[in-house]
Amino acid sequence: EIRSGAYRQLFHPSQLISGKEDAANNYSRGYYTVGKEMVRLALDQVRQVAEACSMPQGFILFHSIGGGTGAGFGSLLINQMTQDYRKRTKIELVVYPAPRLATSVVEPYNAVLGTHACIEDSEVVFLMDNEAVWDIARRNLNLRRPTYTNVNRILAQVISSLTASLRFHGSLNGDLTEFQTNLVPYPRIHFPLITYSPIVSAEKAYHEQNSVAQITRACFEPANSFVKVDPRQGNYMAVCMLYRGDVDPSNANQAINGIKSARSIRFVDWCPTGFKVDINSQPITVVPGGDLAKVLRTCAMLANTTAISAAFARLDRKFDLMFQKRAFVHWFVSEGMEEGEFIEARMDLAALERDYE
Repeated sequence: EIRSGAYRQLFHPSQLISGKEDAANNYSRGYYTVGKEMVRLALDQVRQVAEACSMPQGFILFHSIGGGTGAGFGSLLINQMTQDYRKRTKIELVVYPAPRLATSVVEPYNAVLGTHACIEDSEVVFLMDNEAVWDIARRNLNLRRPTYTNVNRILAQVISSLTASLRFHGSLNGDLTEFQTNLVPYPRIHFPLITYSPIVSAEKAYHEQNSVAQITRACFEPANSFVKVDPRQGNYMAVCMLYRGDVDPSNANQAINGIKSARSIRFVDWCPTGFKVDINSQPITVVPGGDLAKVLRTCAMLANTTAISAAFARLDRKFDLMFQKRAFVHWFVSEGMEEGEFIEARMDLAALERDYE
């Protein structure tokens, strides 16, 4: 579809790399067997693009972590890029397993192994899960059965806000390393939560005028979180508010002071947690004829909070249920993995949960 669809002009044909086989929902297959053949081609293209830049800041990688290609090949690619571009920042946007939706039975195995690689090789990893985005689409856009197109367009708006300060003049997160500086108190705990507001349909937008205070408050609501966790149950370590469009700095300050004075959100006591604020006057762009309204102002919040550990705990429980019976492990071992790698990855996630406490 990418090669022949409506958006084929966006991509250079030589930079679309595809293989003849899939990874069959198997991390080991994506990392060791099929992945090994494809990673050279991918790294060659990355090298050519990097060499064409005068000074590349880093890389942004988009992948899911529940399947064989996203988790297995994604981990292999990032691992190789870490060796080749050690001083460049790597930011990942990862589609994480949801509490009730699953793409395959072995999703917990793939996700635990993939997260283990994320801890080692990336500077910042933003998590999103399909169930959270599906619920936002159902609730805010009145879609009974959201499609992947609906979900992807919502995610595209969030990612656009994330990278707006790289593409247009902004005061915060002007380069990729600033994400790390602003959000990561120490290297292992680099999994910030994303929330976004407002997501409204074109019909509703005519009747709603979202003020800066309203969109700021909405970002602290669990319903607008892109991972199924409750931010109110955790403590915040770092917060970045990324405003776009018609936003007055004094209104933004007032809105944030209102949040602070309400004392509805809790901060950790071991590091000073200020709000970093970026205001970008460039308004959002929407797909013509799409579901999303072109609103005057938006806010994306990036927050490093201890609440995210609930997503890891949920995944670890599912992993343990299967691994104690060694269910499906033979499929992974037959593709070149060792059982010890499962144990190592699971222990690393247990350590990550403790780090977030």
